[in-house]
Amino acid sequence: MSEKIKYINATQFEKEVLNAGNVIVDFYSSECPPCEALAAKFEPLSEIFGDDITFIKIFRQENRKLAESLGVTSSPTVLFYQNGREIGTRLSGSIKRSELLDGIKLMLSKERFDQLLSTILPVTTYTDILIIGAGPAGLTAGIYAAQAKLKTIIVDTQLPGGQVQTTHMVSNYPGFVKPIEGFMLMHYMSEQAKEAGCLYRVAVDITELDLKKKFVVIDGIETIHAKKIILATGCSYRELNVPGEYDYKGKGISYCATCDAKYYQDKHVVVIGGGNSAIEESLFISKFARQITIVHQFDRLQANREAQEKAFANEKISFMFSHEPRAFIKNNDGSMTVEVENLKNNTHSKIHCDGVFIFAGMKPNTFYDEIETNNGYIVTDEYMHTSLPDIFAAGDIRFKPYRQITTAVADGTIAAITAVKELEEAPVTVS
Repeated sequence: MSEKIKYINATQFEKEVLNAGNVIVDFYSSECPPCEALAAKFEPLSEIFGDDITFIKIFRQENRKLAESLGVTSSPTVLFYQNGREIGTRLSGSIKRSELLDGIKLMLSKERFDQLLSTILPVTTYTDILIIGAGPAGLTAGIYAAQAKLKTIIVDTQLPGGQVQTTHMVSNYPGFVKPIEGFMLMHYMSEQAKEAGCLYRVAVDITELDLKKKFVVIDGIETIHAKKIILATGCSYRELNVPGEYDYKGKGISYCATCDAKYYQDKHVVVIGGGNSAIEESLFISKFARQITIVHQFDRLQANREAQEKAFANEKISFMFSHEPRAFIKNNDGSMTVEVENLKNNTHSKIHCDGVFIFAGMKPNTFYDEIETNNGYIVTDEYMHTSLPDIFAAGDIRFKPYRQITTAVADGTIAAITAVKELEEAPVTVS
């Protein structure tokens, strides 16, 4: 624990924050993984900038009135103050080191900031297995590798959980009789990997990744060399970047019918898209919803003919062709309003519904230039080997027919077991 950090309560806020110079305040909570991830960055930065800036932590759960008066509703939340006035951008959730530095930069002269920043020394770390990606595949691989008593480090640009974090409820994961919230399922996986001995570097920036030389640089400071690397960065649903989409992801807007359709029994659902996924998923949703409105930007569907025929014959499904969404709005009663534009005459209208499903395709989270891919997805054999020696791929980033939580954890299992056995049979040196 850094000696440059002050822990205060609400009664000290005025003196320590409002009547002070440069101050950074972290509202944190107990049993809070994002808070733990932030602490790993907050404390080292306090050692570097602590003579020029006061680093303060406030336990939000015991200072709720203060937090609420400041509009702080989640942990962690970081605020920057200069001479009693809040400056810069508030940070919350998955907070990166670079974002903290952006706030610190506002408080100091360029010369002083650069001077202190230059005192940071690079760090080199060696590990047996490096896992990039902390979704189901990466966490499962971490559990198996760490339980085999190998030093295992998991790196992710976000917090652990992957796509499942935004899934409202998961009802088809073995072992849970009743549906479980997606974030809780991933919390259990993350805690299990941590208990097994995995080391985390999460909510970080990947500055450099060299798969041939088997190292990654995070936050521009730490270089991690590995004997084996497992790539588990998954893929993402393509977003529309429409106002309200990010705010209500997992809270009225979904990208997975298999996961969430059952929660719209006898309700009205809007589906965005007209390709195979949109139409086939709409047919699945129709098993539950009483009404489905498909909004599509073109004047005809792009789905295969069989799926189209089934959709047109389904009495629950109606279509708005040549329309695109312009805003998603959450109503006070929990329902949704979708504002759409008619692309032929540019008029706007609103659709009131209970939920929205967006099917604009998938995109692999890949930035691997030196590895064999198929349509952006990494090609592997049945043991999860890629085209590069000592490099594996697992989960949704793989080129494969089905992408589910269960197939991801299976991939992670195979990749880890294979990597462990290969290291036992033919040890690899790290250079």
